[in-house]
Amino acid sequence: MAEQTPAIRHQTIIQPSKGWFSLQLGALWHYRELLYFLVWRDIKVRYKQTALGVTWVILQPVVSMVVFTFLFGNLLGVPSGDVPYPIFSYAALLPWNYFASSINKSSTSLVMNTNLVTKVYFPRMVIPISSVLSGLVDFGFGFLVLIGLMIYFRIPPTWTILFLPAFLFLAMLTALGFGFWLSALNVRYRDINYLVPYLIQIWMYLTPVIYSVTLIPEQYQFLLALNPMTAVVGGFRWALLGSYLADAQAPVDVIIFSFLISLLVLITGAVFFRRTERTFADVI
Repeated sequence: MAEQTPAIRHQTIIQPSKGWFSLQLGALWHYRELLYFLVWRDIKVRYKQTALGVTWVILQPVVSMVVFTFLFGNLLGVPSGDVPYPIFSYAALLPWNYFASSINKSSTSLVMNTNLVTKVYFPRMVIPISSVLSGLVDFGFGFLVLIGLMIYFRIPPTWTILFLPAFLFLAMLTALGFGFWLSALNVRYRDINYLVPYLIQIWMYLTPVIYSVTLIPEQYQFLLALNPMTAVVGGFRWALLGSYLADAQAPVDVIIFSFLISLLVLITGAVFFRRTERTFADVI
């Protein structure tokens, strides 16, 4: 009687990453289809069963622009260079709203996907990344309004607009860095849910969205440089309006230092997220 060959059993062993700087970025590419699915799901859910649909996305920055123009442009006379204040403020509101929306969504993304986190293995970084990427659709609709404003006020784009994708990418990286931090902390400390709205509201007034950096005394401008969104907002204005800003242009050294802060937040956020990822399924 012939001997039977024992069946070979295959085992998949999932081990946590070793070392503080083992980010396993290659795994994100392996799960790119999951990332695409999560982004598409967020977009569908956002506009599902809404009567006005994408109109809500456009209304928020437009209404804010009108209010800021009346209060700061007309009543307080905030300088805006050689451009009308409405487009001066909207050019900053566009990236700011994208950032604020991405922070709101990414900070709660892990908690909102509890079933996925606890039952399926995949790089958890995919979840906050999808929240940041899905906001690009809203940004796109808002950008169409900006084009309309530039046409209405007869402000032709200059060569500096070629740098706009770079500053949009910087806005994404900045949002992603804070998204890593807040989403990981929110798993253990649900107080983050209540803290983020207040943080964003205060943060906007600490960012040169409705005013120019040049309004701040020179000896205190370094404080704005500590704000990573200063580089994003100042860069957007420069890329879109360029030479029209005149005395309302942010100093280059402030933008560069703010850019370095953004990179620091991204790197430390990614490392912190990866180090705490192994405990998400246990405490979420």
